[in-house]
Amino acid sequence: MSSENTLFPLPDTLLRPMVEQALNEDLGMRGDITSNAIITSDKTAKFSLVSREDGVIAGMDLARLAFTIKDPLVNFQAEIHDGQTVSAGQTLATVEGNARALLAAERTALNYLTHLSGIATATARAVAEVAEVAEYGTDIVCSRKTIPLLRVLQKYAVRAGGGKNHRMGLYDAVLIKDNHLAYCDDIAQAVRQAKQAVGPSTCVEIEVDTLAQLDEAIAAGAERILLDNMDDETLKEAANRCHTQTAHPHTIYCEASGGIGFDRLKRVAQTGVDGIALGYLTHSSRSLDIGLDFVA
Repeated sequence: MSSENTLFPLPDTLLRPMVEQALNEDLGMRGDITSNAIITSDKTAKFSLVSREDGVIAGMDLARLAFTIKDPLVNFQAEIHDGQTVSAGQTLATVEGNARALLAAERTALNYLTHLSGIATATARAVAEVAEVAEYGTDIVCSRKTIPLLRVLQKYAVRAGGGKNHRMGLYDAVLIKDNHLAYCDDIAQAVRQAKQAVGPSTCVEIEVDTLAQLDEAIAAGAERILLDNMDDETLKEAANRCHTQTAHPHTIYCEASGGIGFDRLKRVAQTGVDGIALGYLTHSSRSLDIGLDFVA
């Protein structure tokens, strides 16, 4: 259900339609009426994409596409790649070409780059926090709490920051929650029905709120267990049960969830859980400040 840490770039065939739609939203039927009124069509310019603060970058291919879709002759030279850490004042890329085209694409490029880099930066910060408790090897995992139609990009940004993805959608893994259990007699029935429906190649996870529910889930054969809104002591006991009360220790992956703030990450990692699910990585991360500076 989660990916490895290797960051594979998203293909242009996936990204291009998104960028084209974003450009169309900004330019509408009339285009950039400001630049068209002030700058002659033959003018060229050179700009630098510069980070205003320290962070981790994600979205460089989207920025490149924003400029080159407006003018295929634009020269985009990246100096930084997604997943790399940058310092305030560092140049990410230079872009040179038709001035109107560059200014028409500027905001779309920066919107993608600042938003996704913000997610990557927040993720990297969380990953570094739990890495201080290295013996536990706790994963930082994102959720489905994403902006509609941006999920693939936001989850990519989490990976750029060193985090891992939970399921991409409702289609690629089972997660049985309390609203599902309302339609079943018990946890065992829910897990059994799910396994029968999806087969052995699809992961079956279940959310539990108590240690009693946890014991039922372990006995039912759940492969992953989401430990929701538990305090640290309960999480420690739950992780211990997941890792010892099975025929093959450590086969049950357990992750903590439920409003776990940054100041609690290290304590939760020390409980021995395998992962910590953080919805705010994708729905609330602050954008990284990145600007487009004119090169004289």
